[in-house]
Amino acid sequence: MDEARVLARLDRIDALDRTRATPGELLAELRGLLSEAEEQARERVAATGDGEEVVERSAQRLLGT
Repeated sequence: MDEARVLARLDRIDALDRTRATPGELLAELRGLLSEAEEQARERVAATGDGEEVVERSAQRLLGT
């Protein structure tokens, strides 16, 4: 998952929120974002072999901390 895909999904979530989408629609997009983040973490673990650190960095990026 690259940064552009994450930003595009965040834009969709923001657009849904602005149009007062149903909670189910917002949750579907959020679940998709989470799924893509998990996929990215697995790919990084496979590439680096450093699972816990990669998951922690990914979580920090997603949470903006």
